[in-house]
Amino acid sequence: MPVLTAEEFRRLPLPVPAVHMQPDTGWVLVNKETIVYTDPAPVTLTTQLLGREVTVEATPSWFTYDWGDGSGPEYPRFDVFHIYEDLGQFAVTITTEWSGRYQVEGDPQWREVTGTATTTATGPLFEVQERRSHLVTGLCTDVPKPADC
Repeated sequence: MPVLTAEEFRRLPLPVPAVHMQPDTGWVLVNKETIVYTDPAPVTLTTQLLGREVTVEATPSWFTYDWGDGSGPEYPRFDVFHIYEDLGQFAVTITTEWSGRYQVEGDPQWREVTGTATTTATGPLFEVQERRSHLVTGLCTDVPKPADC
């Protein structure tokens, strides 16, 4: 029976999970939670091994987040948040560790892949901003707009 090695598993075209952020505005507020997440769904791939078709199921088993601001990866989970303490431009990078199992054509048994594979995705650049509120004399939607808006 053919064996799918860790090296062969790493050569498969594993998808790079997308980095999603909330709020998804291109900017976030300093000292407020920024939520980051990715899709933890397993993927199914097929490959050939010694002339036989092999079905591989790859499952994200670990996520490591690099927040882009010099703080270390804190939460190896599927959805997390981070509080940026400094103003500036940053990008979040997620490294996904994949575990897998495979089934060789004609054999009903699933076997575990010994070893893991990793993919890395970096989200778009965003800005950490500070916003201040203040009282105004009228509605900022009025026409003409009040001078203190």
